[in-house]
Amino acid sequence: MSATRDNGVKGLGNIRPTYIKRIAIQLVETHPDAFTDDYENNKRKVSELTDVRSIMMRNRIAGYVTRYRQRHEA
Repeated sequence: MSATRDNGVKGLGNIRPTYIKRIAIQLVETHPDAFTDDYENNKRKVSELTDVRSIMMRNRIAGYVTRYRQRHEA
């Protein structure tokens, strides 16, 4: 099934917890040149710049950074 509905309106995206969004946006604002729209690069940078121990949390933050950069660069 595609992300668009029959009437052409895009469906809802992933809902992320506020703390993931807060950390991701704070990282992008404090280190704007470190992050790109490449997920793998962002994953490495989140590991370097934070003390997040959970791989799942790191991946969620990196994923939100990637989406955030894609939306705000367009």
